[in-house]
Amino acid sequence: MRVIEICCGSYEDCLAAYKGGAKRVELNSALHLGGLTPSLGSLIKSKQNTDLKIITMVRPRSAGFCYSNEEIEVMLVDAKALLDHGADGIAFGFLDQDGTIDVTSTKRMMSVIRSYPNAEAVFHRAFDCTANPYEAIETCIELGIDRILTSGQEAKAIDGKALIKELVLKYSDKIEILPGSGMNDTNAVAFMNETGVNQIHSSCKDWKIDPTTTMNGVSYAYHNENDYEIVSEKKVKQLITITNV
Repeated sequence: MRVIEICCGSYEDCLAAYKGGAKRVELNSALHLGGLTPSLGSLIKSKQNTDLKIITMVRPRSAGFCYSNEEIEVMLVDAKALLDHGADGIAFGFLDQDGTIDVTSTKRMMSVIRSYPNAEAVFHRAFDCTANPYEAIETCIELGIDRILTSGQEAKAIDGKALIKELVLKYSDKIEILPGSGMNDTNAVAFMNETGVNQIHSSCKDWKIDPTTTMNGVSYAYHNENDYEIVSEKKVKQLITITNV
């Protein structure tokens, strides 16, 4: 069975994904920064009003994935709080400065996740910044990670499909491979057929206007003048329909 995971940045995004027919989402905040830890409020409302499986991001800041001790302590507390409030899993990633997986911190996070029955552990696209993808995936397997979100160590998954296909062939009996970045209704079917994956991660992105974004010479814009990104219910429906979920 094929699974379409929708990348959400808010409660409203989760509602759009749910109404569009999605069964699983990754809930973040600040998607324009690559996704940061979401608010408890967005998780609580999404769990109250949908039956989505919700994987919550735990990422305290933008940039890379080599964290200070203080940041790691916050991440562990965030993970516990999210799981306490109904998160079905945690997406995270710890790297050392040389691009290898930070095993010690990953073990600490796994200890938190495994203390909750059925909670899933997802190593996110920090995997795409690892020095050696084969060593990295084997480390993830050894540590008990359930799933890896990856673009095949390229900016877009379509460009990393050769590596993704190879990872599926070698490791899919030991760990789930979830391709993400640039996946949409125009490329998903061919990509899934070619690589052998049974799930993809997509933002189904659209834009919404907030007229107060730029006023009096003060701007909080990060895309066009007055808009911000949202999940499109219509695009979710199109993607799910075309992939025969």
